[in-house]
Amino acid sequence: MSEVFLMLVSVTGGTGFVGAHSVAAFLRAGHRVRLLVREPSRVAPALTPLLPDLPSAEDAVEVVTGDVTDEEAVGRAVRGADAVLHAAAVYSFDSRRHASVRRTNERGAEVVLGAARAADANPIIHVSSVAALFPAPGRVVHEDTPVGRPRETYMASKAAAETVARGHQREGAPVVITYPPALLGPHDPRLGDQTARLRDVLRGLMPLWPLGGLPLGDVRDTAELHTRLLTPYGEGSGEGRARHFGPGHYLTTRRYVEVLREVTGRRLPTLFLPARAMLPAGLLADLAQRVCPWHLPAQYGAVYVCACATRVGEGVSTGGIVPRPMAETVGDTVRWLHANGLLSDRQAGTARGDLTPVRAS
Repeated sequence: MSEVFLMLVSVTGGTGFVGAHSVAAFLRAGHRVRLLVREPSRVAPALTPLLPDLPSAEDAVEVVTGDVTDEEAVGRAVRGADAVLHAAAVYSFDSRRHASVRRTNERGAEVVLGAARAADANPIIHVSSVAALFPAPGRVVHEDTPVGRPRETYMASKAAAETVARGHQREGAPVVITYPPALLGPHDPRLGDQTARLRDVLRGLMPLWPLGGLPLGDVRDTAELHTRLLTPYGEGSGEGRARHFGPGHYLTTRRYVEVLREVTGRRLPTLFLPARAMLPAGLLADLAQRVCPWHLPAQYGAVYVCACATRVGEGVSTGGIVPRPMAETVGDTVRWLHANGLLSDRQAGTARGDLTPVRAS
């Protein structure tokens, strides 16, 4: 068993889906945590459900108020930290958020990784995305797959941030990159795109799906990966070994709907069409979304992912974590949505009851 280093970890994006689950995993492992957040009022709602044994989730972390594009605030957040987890990003295919996606994701990576490096943090974990590698030149992606050149705003912003992180790696900085797949799981503080999409399917708002597939995993597995990476990254370890894929599965869209049917016991009638044939409709939906005050379930980005996503190659590093079965992940997501009044009894079907207990690390 590897030696455990207890650290002060500075975290950006700690009130988001990946960030909150990672912070909870860090605290359960005995680390101390400092959060950089724009709105301190979001800390308790994000962490309390994940840390029920603590008298106050807010008291368990130190909070610095600021934005990831604010150099002064970021400098205060990382000062004296042993390690940094940069998980802040705007993850959305919503066309109304394109400007904030580009600004936060690329500029945030420049500011945070640069400040963490200046503060001598080790490791500096940059949360990228497997989408940053799409479209890939081969049939699988792996640690040495070049940065993608996608024609979609969110994916392009993550590719730009990935370029920043790889630049630090080439210069010998202790930057470690993780590539989470699309993530589901319980306790999503802001009902992100993937959780909202699953909910839309069960509410009958997505009877039409593109053919293709997507990488999908459990947020709790990615949080465990981040915890296992909290050891000082030694010199001469090599760029490739500083890149790790979030545990997950590649699911065709047909299989995704099948898993939902199995978990809920519902029929969920669905029509599948070629993804590339649906791209023009996705573009039209994005244009309509810019003027429509309501959320539209059809998005160009989601269709584009299905059109260009490929599998993660065998033998890549996932921190030694075996991904949970998708039925467990999807079931816990549906149960959480139902328990919080976001799905009716009919919509949740047979997937009602208690969540899967937290796994021991």
